[in-house]
Amino acid sequence: MPQAVTPDAVREALRQVRYPGFSRDVVSFGLVKDIQIDGGRVRVFLAVTARDPSIAKQIQTSVETAVRAIPGVTGVEIMVRPPAAGGPAPQPQPGARAPAAGASPFGAPEPTPSLAGVKRVVAVASGKGGVGKSTAAVNLALALARLGLAVGLMDADVYGPSVPLMLGVSAQGGQEGGRGPQVAGERRITPAESYGVRTISIGLFMNEDTPVVWRGPMVAGLVDQFLRDVEWGSLDVLLVDMPPGTGDAQLSLVQRVPLSGAIIVTTPQDAASTVARRGLMMFRQTRVPILGIVENMSTFACPHCGEVTDIFGTGGGEASARMMNVPFLGGIPIDPTVREGGDAGRPVVVSAPDSAA
Repeated sequence: MPQAVTPDAVREALRQVRYPGFSRDVVSFGLVKDIQIDGGRVRVFLAVTARDPSIAKQIQTSVETAVRAIPGVTGVEIMVRPPAAGGPAPQPQPGARAPAAGASPFGAPEPTPSLAGVKRVVAVASGKGGVGKSTAAVNLALALARLGLAVGLMDADVYGPSVPLMLGVSAQGGQEGGRGPQVAGERRITPAESYGVRTISIGLFMNEDTPVVWRGPMVAGLVDQFLRDVEWGSLDVLLVDMPPGTGDAQLSLVQRVPLSGAIIVTTPQDAASTVARRGLMMFRQTRVPILGIVENMSTFACPHCGEVTDIFGTGGGEASARMMNVPFLGGIPIDPTVREGGDAGRPVVVSAPDSAA
């Protein structure tokens, strides 16, 4: 008698299918939305979003191979669709087939429903902490806003949320007539606003001295919630200040929403540049365009004599850009004004817009 196929058996088999470029499986990644079994025939519903349709196709092929290897399976049908905000998996029409080889399984990349008004999503990332990634993200957001763009800034650095401090925003309000975050209906949040930039951060909802002691899945869940439940409205660009490294927050972002690009922040020394290249490769493996590398803390000019000192070495960011064949966007000098402005909630783009930094 043929062995009965169960959803648990299918799910267990799919735990061996990895997301392309990562060690994490498609089940824990949340891509498997439904499993339907009719005798020996199995239907698997996947929710995949990526800029490159070849990623979805690769996942689809790997899933089909894994399911066909289960004892008792006589037929497999894989349904791939962009993730939706809740609701049951769509029912295929009679005789429906999986997309043909080489075809996009879901058409052009689509934003999640909560990001329908957002034209571009750009990640600001780094391989390691302490390189000034959040400082770069905050000042870039303000610079773009001052060019007339509608800008949002999502603080995904859950363990070290510094965006509220740098933007001078709290639960009560922000700079230049800004506001704090507000509840807008059931499970909806209106982002805070400061200097004309809309922003959200876990730091706006907790005491500044309270540590975030969370496991990886909780971090991934928060990133997903900031994308799904925040009313960003119409934006030209949403910048995402990523936590350092290549962990759950990064995985959740690249899986949840099509990214227009990533900016990598590093410092000149070899240790930082080497780790930054690893972070860059993570985005490259998931087909996210690399907009370029920014070298922070590049030089220090003595305010008295003007002598330039390379405190953290020289040229690491530019060398990494050449090695990885991506644009070098520039070097930001060490300037006490940058630190002072960030601590006071007046970033250098606001407090000293004509400075070298």
